[in-house]
Amino acid sequence: MRSKAVTRQPLVFEIKGNSWEDGPGIRSVVFLKGCPLDCLWCQNPESKKTAPQLWWEPKQCVKDGACMEVCPQSAISPEFEFFVDRELCISCFKCADVCVAKALAPSGRHMDIDEIVRDTVRYRSYFESTGGGVTISGGEPTLHMEFISELLQRFKAEKIHTLLQTSGFFHLETFETLVLPHLDIIHFDIKLINPDEHQRYCGVSNARILKNFVALHSKPDKSFLLKPRTPLIPGITDTDDNIRAITEFYVANNVQKAVLQLNNPVWLDKSEHLGRKPSPELKSQLGSFYDTDKSLRIKDVFLKRGIEITLE
Repeated sequence: MRSKAVTRQPLVFEIKGNSWEDGPGIRSVVFLKGCPLDCLWCQNPESKKTAPQLWWEPKQCVKDGACMEVCPQSAISPEFEFFVDRELCISCFKCADVCVAKALAPSGRHMDIDEIVRDTVRYRSYFESTGGGVTISGGEPTLHMEFISELLQRFKAEKIHTLLQTSGFFHLETFETLVLPHLDIIHFDIKLINPDEHQRYCGVSNARILKNFVALHSKPDKSFLLKPRTPLIPGITDTDDNIRAITEFYVANNVQKAVLQLNNPVWLDKSEHLGRKPSPELKSQLGSFYDTDKSLRIKDVFLKRGIEITLE
């Protein structure tokens, strides 16, 4: 069971202002830490853990030695592959406190709802002129139902458009009570249909995810837009079997519009900032931008079954 502290005030690892990438119009995106999934291709690996993590920015590092002097665990040295030995590090962040170059910093900070609202409503004029608003993302924001419920209500009181990005792995009744009434759009991930493949690549069963999607999609007179999205991950989610299975799932549930997200390899570098080195095989498989011709061929599979597809 999650502690009250985590539920009421999750860690925010970023608030991104003026984004065109996370919903309609210009948006502010609030990223919360913590996720029950462990997707192999996670675009935000710093979001997986609920606890703060030490982030190392090698291009800014001047290696003046101050961080090494204050580290109580002797966990910092140029001899370590990623400068910090993560097995020794206890996340006390004394090194970050003395790093004048800001090459070492905690990934994740506590922000109360007033702070988040203050940092986002200043973009109101952009929201209003472009049809934008605020997107709550992660991680998996529904780990923190009570917190995002209160946050979304504050945004709605400010007459700001709201969007939630979710893996769909949540308790449906709690979601319907606390979160759903305050949403305009839900971006809902449909990654893999085969349960064994989902367990293998995402770390959890997809039974709850698919059940939740069907329940939300089948609601009559919906006051929200439910937008299913599938990341095209080479050799994993873009296989003929998975694309066919997703298509059949959509047809069976009368889904008429969906999104395909093209693999973006930028996240691979993020892992090294957190002290993890992707395997050569993973870099080879996922280390390039998605092939345009293949994405169009996959799009055509959906179009032939009457499903309108947007490529992102």
